[in-house]
Amino acid sequence: MTEPIIWNAAGLKGWRKSSYSGSEGGSCLEVLDHHSAGIPVRDSKTPNGPALLFPSTGWSSFITAIKAGSFHS
Repeated sequence: MTEPIIWNAAGLKGWRKSSYSGSEGGSCLEVLDHHSAGIPVRDSKTPNGPALLFPSTGWSSFITAIKAGSFHS
């Protein structure tokens, strides 16, 4: 099994923020597509910090559930 954390994600290129993230900074998640071991996700405020690594199938299921409105605030 792949380590679920990339301890220093700063060297990875191609991070993107959610289209829902505003320009004022604050709490944003960044996602990196097309990583060979899964989907890395990190806090945009700490780009040199760790990233959590999710299996591609699990991430796809999570995104599908969000789009379907399965989570309530």
